[in-house]
Amino acid sequence: MGKVTGFLEIDRQVGKYQPASDRIRHFREFTIPMSDQEVQKQAARCMDCGIPYCHGPTGCPVHNQIPDWNDLVYNNNWEEAIRNLHSTNNFPEFTGRVCPAPCEEACTLNLEDAPVAIKTVEQAIADKAYELGFIRPEPATVHTGKKVAVIGSGPAGMAAAQQLGRAGHEVHVYERETKPGGLLRYGIPDFKMEKNFIDRRVEQMKGEGVTFHCGVNVGVDVKVEQLLADYDAVLYCGGSETPREAGIPGTTLAGVHDAMPYLVQQNRRVGRENIDSIGWPSDPILAGGKHIVVVGGGDTASDCVGTAFRQGAVKVTQLDIRPQPPEKEDKLAVWPFWATKMRTSSSQAEGAVREFQVATLEFIGEDGVLTGVKCCEVDERRKPIAGTEFVIRADLAFIAIGFRGPFTDSVLKELDGKLTLNTDKRGSTNVVADDKGYKTSVDKLWTAGDVRRGQSLVVWAIREGRQAARAIDEALMGSTVLPR
Repeated sequence: MGKVTGFLEIDRQVGKYQPASDRIRHFREFTIPMSDQEVQKQAARCMDCGIPYCHGPTGCPVHNQIPDWNDLVYNNNWEEAIRNLHSTNNFPEFTGRVCPAPCEEACTLNLEDAPVAIKTVEQAIADKAYELGFIRPEPATVHTGKKVAVIGSGPAGMAAAQQLGRAGHEVHVYERETKPGGLLRYGIPDFKMEKNFIDRRVEQMKGEGVTFHCGVNVGVDVKVEQLLADYDAVLYCGGSETPREAGIPGTTLAGVHDAMPYLVQQNRRVGRENIDSIGWPSDPILAGGKHIVVVGGGDTASDCVGTAFRQGAVKVTQLDIRPQPPEKEDKLAVWPFWATKMRTSSSQAEGAVREFQVATLEFIGEDGVLTGVKCCEVDERRKPIAGTEFVIRADLAFIAIGFRGPFTDSVLKELDGKLTLNTDKRGSTNVVADDKGYKTSVDKLWTAGDVRRGQSLVVWAIREGRQAARAIDEALMGSTVLPR
């Protein structure tokens, strides 16, 4: 905890944003950092609540010891705070920026709608630690002689690689793209997280002996069977990248795109890379001067909204088939779990028109080019209401309704018939492995992250990577000191 009476004396405060009129002119982060003293005051609000749901199963997936490092920040002990934070989370500067903070929903003070600013404090600890030089390579002092290959360098792959490298194994990470980071780099816009944070973690990991092989599409350029022969263990940490099929007529019209190719292209532009990318369309997709419609109500849809505004879109409309949620949840019914309530992202606040309880019936066009989106209102069962049809003008439409699994043209294609897969009722296909051993049906092959659990949060990917690393270390050495 922080100050004993802090939650009674200090109001909740988080970092303010640049005005929307300013931030849509660039792709940089736009949160105005708080001073150390302001962060310490927010950490002081952590109360002696008895049962800290914030870091239990209802709050933080990696079980960050939140009350402990709040108290350390309050007492100006930044070095011990980052040491404590790193004991559960390899990359707090990532989660402090892009995690939706279920920990704050589970905070006891959220019963009064004023939770501790946990996410703000977490990011501040990581940024302060870099500023003071506390984050350095931590190479293993003893080497095991074992070699491990990690397929995929997203947050799950990076977390696992760092843990395994520090355990003394020789670790090689294979990444399809030209730079490490996976969807953390190419799927999340820079205005939410600039990619220099990934770069400096990669440099730290290289200093710890981890080797990155970028531009290598495992299953195509290098066979999985070859990795299994060359390494003592292989960990598959591919992302969930295949878009969910919308089943909406007109998706073949020019101007209709899945969300991820659009986001990947813009991230590559910002990173001064060629927009061509394995697995994604390479024709330029730009929203400048156009009317945009985004189908979907999640984070990916919101990222499309913010990207479109920064590219100069005239108007952005976001369609959500779900009813508009209430402004305030019933605390006694849902706390400490994640509540369904009206949430407005920073991108939506930049001027998006949001339509709730609306179904997308058809993309319509002329001469093969999109001109509009035909919609209708739906009832509580998401059934169309007759006579409510309307058309929204659209020059570009993005489908952002989720993902159904990893790409099937590389690892899964090579291991077809050998790797046990699971397809759920929504058509999502994941590699089967439990959350204890993370072992697949193929000998010497483990899996973790979105490819195992399905599309999820960065913080869940980090947890899975850490746990899979422990399972591999234990399998190779007979015992392990790596934490779960």
